[in-house]
Amino acid sequence: MAGRNFKKLKNKKQIFGLEKFFTKDIHPYEEVKWKNFQVTLPGYENLSPVEFPEFYSQNAVNIIATKYFKVNRGKQEKSLKELITRVVSTIKKWGIEQGYFEGIPADVFEMELTYILLHQYAAFNSPVWFNVGVEGRKQQCSACFILDVEDNMESILDWIKTEGMIFKGGSGSGINLSKLRAKGEALSTGGASSGVISFMKAADAVAGSIKSGGATRRAAKMVILNVDHPEIIDFIRVKAEEENKVRALMEAGYDMTDLNNPLWQNIFFQNANNSIRVTDEFMKAVLEGREWTTYYRTTKEPAKTYKAKDILWEAAKAAWECGDPGIQFHDTINRWHTCKNSGQIVATNPCSEYNFLNWTSCNLASINLMKFLKDDGSFDIEAFKHTVRIIFISQDIVISKADYPHPKIAEETKKYRTIGLGYTNLGALIMALGLPYDSNEARYLAASITSLMSAEAYKTSTEISEILGPFPEYKKNKEPMLEVIKMHCDESYKIGKTELTKAEFPLAQKILEEANKTWNEVIERGQKFGFRNAQATLLAPTGCLVGDTLISTERGLVPLETLGNPLGERWQDLNILVMTDEGEKLATKFFVNGLTQTIKI
Repeated sequence: MAGRNFKKLKNKKQIFGLEKFFTKDIHPYEEVKWKNFQVTLPGYENLSPVEFPEFYSQNAVNIIATKYFKVNRGKQEKSLKELITRVVSTIKKWGIEQGYFEGIPADVFEMELTYILLHQYAAFNSPVWFNVGVEGRKQQCSACFILDVEDNMESILDWIKTEGMIFKGGSGSGINLSKLRAKGEALSTGGASSGVISFMKAADAVAGSIKSGGATRRAAKMVILNVDHPEIIDFIRVKAEEENKVRALMEAGYDMTDLNNPLWQNIFFQNANNSIRVTDEFMKAVLEGREWTTYYRTTKEPAKTYKAKDILWEAAKAAWECGDPGIQFHDTINRWHTCKNSGQIVATNPCSEYNFLNWTSCNLASINLMKFLKDDGSFDIEAFKHTVRIIFISQDIVISKADYPHPKIAEETKKYRTIGLGYTNLGALIMALGLPYDSNEARYLAASITSLMSAEAYKTSTEISEILGPFPEYKKNKEPMLEVIKMHCDESYKIGKTELTKAEFPLAQKILEEANKTWNEVIERGQKFGFRNAQATLLAPTGCLVGDTLISTERGLVPLETLGNPLGERWQDLNILVMTDEGEKLATKFFVNGLTQTIKI
């Protein structure tokens, strides 16, 4: 079993009491069979064979070898051993330097983390794999950044520059532009402002050039505007109108399926997710059929007034046309804010899973839920908790040693030490258990696992805090932090009893019981020792862009929709060999999800 408590040794560095869980008396690399693979992606035909465990899928080999293998100390990485050793040995060294552990516990940590990564129990976000341990490279570890901008040209230019540096490091950023004056508002130097949209266009062009400049991954942006900003309607429509240009060009005979077509240079706002920030008061105005007034940023005087429901309708219509804008619920987010005394949350990262203060960043990791499903259909709770603990400790270690693209980001990130531990493969787990997605049992299971992960992560945070101290701004935010932790605990106890989770499901019940027990420990330990991290968990979208809409079959890579009729019968006959993580399998059915009424929650 993994050690659960931290210990202090007299006259020695403070260390974690870590014990072996996964690893035996031999190195994890010696427990698996290795073989040489050839990368099968177009453009990599001449790449030398790369070494991976036999059980790795071709897709995993393709992604890791082309995205994460680096030239380090003059040598090109060609084996997964080199990649994992580079990352793990660096994190271990950083942990020793900061007083997390030393001696045998440090070696145990190294072996356990190596095993977890090697056997695909969990993975860090891409910047860790891109940068950590690579000589001469900035050690940027966070995938998610939230920036800020003031209503002046110097700040606007600094925002665009900082975003560019974030993209260069393989990460993404979000920003709320509601401080910027609207189009037509007076400037102190005379004349009128060109408005929010014009500066969005400039920032979008920078993001696009970095994407096309050969970065490891494309730029990721989030742009947010409050619903009381005078340009809110233009903001809502801006991406949909650009999509209309594309449709017009296609109708005129131009091939816009080729993303290298020069005409795409005339299609703007393609590098960001746009979201409108709405309040409870706005939603009440929609329900009550009231008007909604926007306000100038400089004079605070009323600008345009709309029917609230018309604004929401424009947003819904634009989202139907092009997928944007999204909606962020400002008051709900801030009710769950652990650091209310430090200011409001007004923005998120590009995918909206990281909600926190401006000028902060977050490093992510995801745990593979399928690894904890046993042959007898049970869920390995102890292995799951141990994995949470090892990965979370790793994530905390990198915060103080990582590089950041702006001094203020470094300062604020270290003040709050936010971490984003999450999971992946929930859908596969639900399917493996034979549960319909839309079932109380599936929701009961998902909620219980999520609760246990969060509880164990926050518990680990209290254990680190016991030894190395809480995050610097904890004392200022102790009351709201403990309040939110208690809210999490209260919500956990409701699982299995609500309309959407009520079910007789022993598997989920057992996980939930462990979660509730752990939350009680979190509250007790948090009151005594505080927390090392202002946030511990989130659920990030996990995946990559390699062949994401193509299916590997005996006929080669084919679009999914060519295998069946997406508008036809729910179950359609099929007879084709497809490539899976377990090798070639015969696919005999094509399933159409179809449409159904949404559920009011």
